[in-house]
Amino acid sequence: MPDILNISCYKFTPLPDADILCTTLAERASALNLKGTVLLAEEGINFFLAAPAAAIYTFVNALREDPRFADLDPKESWSDTVPFRKMLVKVKREIIRMDHPTIRPAASRAPSVAPATLRRWLEQGHDDEGREVITLDTRNDYEVDEGAFRNTVDWRLTKFTEFPPALRAHKASLADKTVVSYCTGGIRCEKAAILMRNEGLEHVYQLEGGILKYFEETDGAFYDGGCFVFDERRAVGADLAITPLQSEGKDKPHQPT
Repeated sequence: MPDILNISCYKFTPLPDADILCTTLAERASALNLKGTVLLAEEGINFFLAAPAAAIYTFVNALREDPRFADLDPKESWSDTVPFRKMLVKVKREIIRMDHPTIRPAASRAPSVAPATLRRWLEQGHDDEGREVITLDTRNDYEVDEGAFRNTVDWRLTKFTEFPPALRAHKASLADKTVVSYCTGGIRCEKAAILMRNEGLEHVYQLEGGILKYFEETDGAFYDGGCFVFDERRAVGADLAITPLQSEGKDKPHQPT
């Protein structure tokens, strides 16, 4: 079995002390020789980390001692080497930028659908109330090109701040359908689902844990290709093992935009 544990996790929770946390977590990550990224903002935390398992679990368990992070549930995968070159801990305005300040997931989450439930809906062709199910990809275009749910709705976003105007342009096509927004790990599709609800779409869900949790908890059916990840692995398959990129070209960012 590979030796390096890779985790990704986020939580929307008020962090008025983000600047203080930044210093604390940077020191802790350095002491454990972790590599990856921890993003902090007033709205919450988002992190991607890699190291031998003992170091990762030490870091996560220390985080859980803070009541705000007690229920953290990182998604896990394994690799032979550390897919990050350095450790970055940074405070940002948003942990995932949408430029839509009324969307505050810490105050009210959008309803979610479990991976196994989505798989069942896709297999039967409708949700449990008989409505057509639409999967809506909230990722950037180059991520979608590496793999996506079959027949997904893809608005060819180049950055997440384009999602609100794209929604308003296409909202009518989603009416009266069950819409499941999804992304890599859940963070973008959570904000997207809240916005869709606020815009009047009634039957909207986020895929709990995103594509990576879908891979972890199902057989990956109805998803074609790999999942682009923001580290040196570049993409993983339904078995969460490294898979070759479907497309090559310009360098991709190390964080979703």
